[in-house]
Amino acid sequence: MAKLIFYYDLLSQPCRALYMFFKKANVPFEGKVVDLLRGEQFTPEFEALNPFKKVPVINDKGFVLIESIAILRYITRTHNVADHWYPKDSVKQAQVDEYLEWQHTNTRSDCALYFLHKVLWPVMNGKPVNEQKVAQLEKKMIITLDLIENVWLKNKKFLCGNEISISDIFGICEIDHTRMAGFDPYANRPNLSEWKMRTSSYLSPYYEEANEVLEEHVVKYNKKYGKFNSKI
Repeated sequence: MAKLIFYYDLLSQPCRALYMFFKKANVPFEGKVVDLLRGEQFTPEFEALNPFKKVPVINDKGFVLIESIAILRYITRTHNVADHWYPKDSVKQAQVDEYLEWQHTNTRSDCALYFLHKVLWPVMNGKPVNEQKVAQLEKKMIITLDLIENVWLKNKKFLCGNEISISDIFGICEIDHTRMAGFDPYANRPNLSEWKMRTSSYLSPYYEEANEVLEEHVVKYNKKYGKFNSKI
Protein backbone atom coordinates (compact mmCIF):
# COMPACT_ATOMS: atom_id res chain seq x y z
CA MET A 1 0.00 0.00 0.00
CA ALA A 2 1.44 3.35 -1.03
CA LYS A 3 2.17 5.71 1.82
CA LEU A 4 0.75 9.17 2.24
CA ILE A 5 3.32 11.74 1.06
CA PHE A 6 3.69 14.66 3.46
CA TYR A 7 5.49 17.82 2.35
CA TYR A 8 6.59 19.91 5.30
CA ASP A 9 9.12 22.13 7.05
CA LEU A 10 9.20 21.97 10.84
CA LEU A 11 9.73 25.73 11.01
CA SER A 12 6.05 25.94 10.05
CA GLN A 13 3.53 25.75 12.89
CA PRO A 14 0.85 23.77 10.97
CA CYS A 15 3.56 21.42 9.69
CA ARG A 16 4.71 20.72 13.23
CA ALA A 17 1.11 20.11 14.27
CA LEU A 18 0.45 17.59 11.51
CA TYR A 19 3.85 15.94 11.99
CA MET A 20 3.15 15.30 15.70
CA PHE A 21 -0.39 14.16 14.95
CA PHE A 22 0.72 11.70 12.25
CA LYS A 23 3.43 10.30 14.52
CA LYS A 24 1.33 10.02 17.68
CA ALA A 25 -1.75 8.70 15.85
CA ASN A 26 0.34 6.11 13.93
CA VAL A 27 -0.53 7.49 10.50
CA PRO A 28 2.15 6.15 8.11
CA PHE A 29 3.65 8.72 5.78
CA GLU A 30 6.60 9.41 3.54
CA GLY A 31 8.08 12.73 4.56
CA LYS A 32 9.46 15.20 2.03
CA VAL A 33 11.09 18.27 3.55
CA VAL A 34 10.53 21.56 1.70
CA ASP A 35 13.21 23.97 2.97
CA LEU A 36 11.38 27.27 3.29
CA LEU A 37 14.48 29.32 4.12
CA ARG A 38 16.11 28.13 0.91
CA GLY A 39 13.00 28.95 -1.10
CA GLU A 40 12.23 25.38 -2.16
CA GLN A 41 8.52 26.24 -2.05
CA PHE A 42 9.10 28.46 -5.10
CA THR A 43 10.53 25.76 -7.35
CA PRO A 44 8.50 24.81 -10.46
CA GLU A 45 8.17 21.25 -9.13
CA PHE A 46 6.57 22.36 -5.87
CA GLU A 47 4.47 25.07 -7.51
CA ALA A 48 2.98 22.39 -9.76
CA LEU A 49 1.91 20.59 -6.58
CA ASN A 50 0.72 23.68 -4.71
CA PRO A 51 0.31 26.93 -6.69
CA PHE A 52 0.05 28.83 -3.39
CA LYS A 53 3.71 27.87 -2.68
CA LYS A 54 3.13 26.92 0.95
CA VAL A 55 3.38 23.91 3.23
CA PRO A 56 1.95 21.65 4.53
CA VAL A 57 0.76 19.58 1.58
CA ILE A 58 -0.24 15.93 1.35
CA ASN A 59 -0.47 13.69 -1.69
CA ASP A 60 -2.56 10.59 -1.04
CA LYS A 61 -2.21 8.41 -4.15
CA GLY A 62 -2.68 11.41 -6.42
CA PHE A 63 -5.18 13.28 -4.25
CA VAL A 64 -3.55 16.55 -3.14
CA LEU A 65 -4.63 18.69 -0.18
CA ILE A 66 -2.95 21.99 0.72
CA GLU A 67 -4.63 23.26 3.91
CA SER A 68 -3.75 21.88 7.35
CA ILE A 69 -7.26 21.74 8.84
CA ALA A 70 -8.66 20.11 5.69
CA ILE A 71 -5.77 17.61 5.85
CA LEU A 72 -6.60 16.85 9.47
CA ARG A 73 -10.26 16.17 8.80
CA TYR A 74 -9.47 14.08 5.73
CA ILE A 75 -6.98 11.92 7.64
CA THR A 76 -9.42 11.27 10.49
CA ARG A 77 -11.96 10.06 7.93
CA THR A 78 -9.56 7.87 5.95
CA HIS A 79 -7.34 6.42 8.67
CA ASN A 80 -8.02 4.50 11.85
CA VAL A 81 -7.05 7.07 14.49
CA ALA A 82 -8.15 7.27 18.12
CA ASP A 83 -11.51 9.00 18.44
CA HIS A 84 -10.34 11.61 20.95
CA TRP A 85 -8.26 13.37 18.29
CA TYR A 86 -11.34 14.43 16.31
CA PRO A 87 -14.42 12.80 17.86
CA LYS A 88 -17.22 11.31 15.81
CA ASP A 89 -19.75 12.40 18.42
CA SER A 90 -21.41 15.51 16.98
CA VAL A 91 -21.19 17.62 20.14
CA LYS A 92 -17.57 16.75 20.90
CA GLN A 93 -16.55 17.23 17.27
CA ALA A 94 -18.29 20.60 17.20
CA GLN A 95 -16.30 21.66 20.27
CA VAL A 96 -13.03 20.79 18.50
CA ASP A 97 -14.22 22.57 15.35
CA GLU A 98 -15.13 25.60 17.44
CA TYR A 99 -11.52 26.06 18.51
CA LEU A 100 -10.07 25.15 15.10
CA GLU A 101 -12.18 27.84 13.44
CA TRP A 102 -11.57 30.41 16.19
CA GLN A 103 -7.81 29.95 16.09
CA HIS A 104 -7.46 31.09 12.46
CA THR A 105 -8.03 34.75 13.35
CA ASN A 106 -6.86 34.55 16.96
CA THR A 107 -4.13 32.15 18.12
CA ARG A 108 -2.65 31.59 14.67
CA SER A 109 -3.03 35.10 13.33
CA ASP A 110 -1.89 36.93 16.46
CA CYS A 111 1.08 34.72 17.34
CA ALA A 112 2.30 34.41 13.75
CA LEU A 113 2.06 38.13 12.95
CA TYR A 114 3.98 38.96 16.12
CA PHE A 115 6.82 36.64 15.08
CA LEU A 116 6.80 37.81 11.47
CA HIS A 117 6.99 41.52 12.32
CA LYS A 118 9.46 41.14 15.18
CA VAL A 119 11.87 38.62 13.65
CA LEU A 120 11.34 37.14 10.20
CA TRP A 121 10.42 40.08 7.96
CA PRO A 122 13.10 42.45 9.34
CA VAL A 123 15.73 39.75 8.75
CA MET A 124 14.48 38.91 5.25
CA ASN A 125 14.08 42.56 4.19
CA GLY A 126 17.19 43.88 5.93
CA LYS A 127 15.15 46.58 7.65
CA PRO A 128 14.89 47.55 11.35
CA VAL A 129 12.02 46.28 13.45
CA ASN A 130 8.99 48.57 13.52
CA GLU A 131 8.81 48.78 17.30
CA GLN A 132 5.44 50.54 17.34
CA LYS A 133 3.85 47.86 15.16
CA VAL A 134 5.38 45.06 17.25
CA ALA A 135 4.04 46.65 20.46
CA GLN A 136 0.53 46.82 18.94
CA LEU A 137 0.70 43.20 17.83
CA GLU A 138 2.00 42.11 21.23
CA LYS A 139 -0.96 43.75 22.99
CA LYS A 140 -3.38 41.96 20.67
CA MET A 141 -1.57 38.65 21.14
CA ILE A 142 -1.66 39.01 24.92
CA ILE A 143 -5.46 39.43 24.77
CA THR A 144 -5.68 36.16 22.84
CA LEU A 145 -3.37 34.33 25.25
CA ASP A 146 -5.43 35.58 28.18
CA LEU A 147 -8.60 34.32 26.50
CA ILE A 148 -7.03 30.88 26.19
CA GLU A 149 -5.93 31.06 29.84
CA ASN A 150 -9.28 32.25 31.21
CA VAL A 151 -11.90 30.95 28.76
CA TRP A 152 -10.70 27.99 26.70
CA LEU A 153 -8.84 26.39 29.61
CA LYS A 154 -11.32 27.30 32.35
CA ASN A 155 -12.06 24.16 34.38
CA LYS A 156 -10.66 21.90 31.63
CA LYS A 157 -7.47 19.94 31.18
CA PHE A 158 -7.38 20.58 27.43
CA LEU A 159 -8.78 23.18 25.06
CA CYS A 160 -11.92 21.25 24.18
CA GLY A 161 -12.48 19.06 27.21
CA ASN A 162 -10.62 16.65 29.45
CA GLU A 163 -9.10 14.61 26.62
CA ILE A 164 -6.45 15.81 24.23
CA SER A 165 -7.59 16.58 20.68
CA ILE A 166 -6.00 17.91 17.53
CA SER A 167 -6.96 21.42 18.69
CA ASP A 168 -4.34 21.16 21.43
CA ILE A 169 -1.60 20.28 18.94
CA PHE A 170 -2.47 23.20 16.69
CA GLY A 171 -2.71 25.48 19.72
CA ILE A 172 0.61 24.56 21.27
CA CYS A 173 2.45 24.92 17.95
CA GLU A 174 1.17 28.46 17.42
CA ILE A 175 1.79 29.54 21.01
CA ASP A 176 5.27 28.01 21.15
CA HIS A 177 6.21 29.89 17.98
CA THR A 178 6.30 33.19 19.91
CA ARG A 179 9.28 31.90 21.88
CA MET A 180 11.41 32.36 18.75
CA ALA A 181 10.72 36.09 19.13
CA GLY A 182 11.94 36.12 22.74
CA PHE A 183 8.44 36.06 24.24
CA ASP A 184 7.35 33.77 27.07
CA PRO A 185 3.64 33.02 26.49
CA TYR A 186 3.41 30.83 29.60
CA ALA A 187 4.67 33.38 32.15
CA ASN A 188 2.03 34.24 34.78
CA ARG A 189 -0.53 32.01 33.06
CA PRO A 190 -0.89 28.93 35.29
CA ASN A 191 -3.65 27.27 33.26
CA LEU A 192 -1.68 27.70 30.05
CA SER A 193 1.53 26.46 31.69
CA GLU A 194 -0.13 23.33 33.08
CA TRP A 195 -1.83 22.68 29.74
CA LYS A 196 1.52 23.03 27.96
CA MET A 197 3.07 20.43 30.28
CA ARG A 198 0.16 18.01 29.84
CA THR A 199 0.09 18.42 26.07
CA SER A 200 3.83 18.20 25.50
CA SER A 201 4.12 15.20 27.86
CA TYR A 202 1.35 13.37 26.02
CA LEU A 203 2.98 14.07 22.64
CA SER A 204 6.48 13.07 23.79
CA PRO A 205 8.84 12.07 22.21
CA TYR A 206 7.39 13.58 19.03
CA TYR A 207 6.92 16.98 20.65
CA GLU A 208 10.65 17.22 21.30
CA GLU A 209 11.44 15.80 17.86
CA ALA A 210 9.21 18.29 16.02
CA ASN A 211 10.45 21.25 18.06
CA GLU A 212 14.18 20.64 17.79
CA VAL A 213 14.62 23.34 15.13
CA LEU A 214 12.39 25.76 17.06
CA GLU A 215 14.47 25.30 20.22
CA GLU A 216 17.65 26.04 18.26
CA HIS A 217 16.17 29.35 17.11
CA VAL A 218 14.97 30.16 20.65
CA VAL A 219 18.52 29.72 21.95
CA LYS A 220 19.95 31.88 19.16
CA TYR A 221 17.44 34.67 19.79
CA ASN A 222 17.95 34.63 23.56
CA LYS A 223 21.74 34.77 23.17
CA LYS A 224 21.46 37.75 20.87
CA TYR A 225 18.74 39.80 22.56
CA GLY A 226 18.21 38.30 26.00
CA LYS A 227 15.39 36.16 27.31
CA PHE A 228 11.75 37.39 27.26
CA ASN A 229 12.33 40.46 25.13
CA SER A 230 8.86 41.99 25.46
CA LYS A 231 7.90 45.33 23.91
CA ILE A 232 5.31 46.27 26.54
